[in-house]
Amino acid sequence: MMNREHTAQEIIETCLKMNALGLNQGTSGNISARYQNGFLITPSGVPYEKLIPEQIVYISNQGEYEANHVPSSEWHFHLSCYQARPDLNAVVHNHAVNATAVSILNHAIPAIHYMIAVTGTDHVPCIPYSTFGTAELADSVSKGISYSKALLMQHHGMIAMEVNLEKALWLANEIEILAQLYLKVLPVIKTVPILPPAEMQRILEKFKSYGLKIK
Repeated sequence: MMNREHTAQEIIETCLKMNALGLNQGTSGNISARYQNGFLITPSGVPYEKLIPEQIVYISNQGEYEANHVPSSEWHFHLSCYQARPDLNAVVHNHAVNATAVSILNHAIPAIHYMIAVTGTDHVPCIPYSTFGTAELADSVSKGISYSKALLMQHHGMIAMEVNLEKALWLANEIEILAQLYLKVLPVIKTVPILPPAEMQRILEKFKSYGLKIK
């Protein structure tokens, strides 16, 4: 188990990498990692380049956080993610332009490319709109993340969840690329071609041993 300062620093570094990749703007996203009997999460409204480990907030599995700390307003759905997926340990949320654009259309991203399988299913679902920071949004996230490691959130952005921070950021970037591909295809053809379900099941089986070999 990594110590708190190390995990907090890794969260900060992941935030900076996320913005450098162009996946987020300003402080609009948030990132967390499972830690002890809860998780560590970015604070509310602090620019990533000014973050220090002491500002990263610990929240227990009961939703209790430290006095004199203000966690991201989205901490409720991070907690829902950890409750729904005990097999995964990190959450990346951002407002990446292409993924957010697809979410505004209220579209799931279908099986336009075999890399959709990075979600663990055959599409990237889009959950219904709810006001940020609410129990309603946390409930929708819980339902979606239970079967897909990545979600679009209508009129909001995306969530990616993986076994660690590095893989969660990698997944978020893959979803943004898939969203960009989808938006490029949509204006060209009325019915977007997708891979058949049988082929996606074959790919999902192959993907059980695909990707970053990091635990």
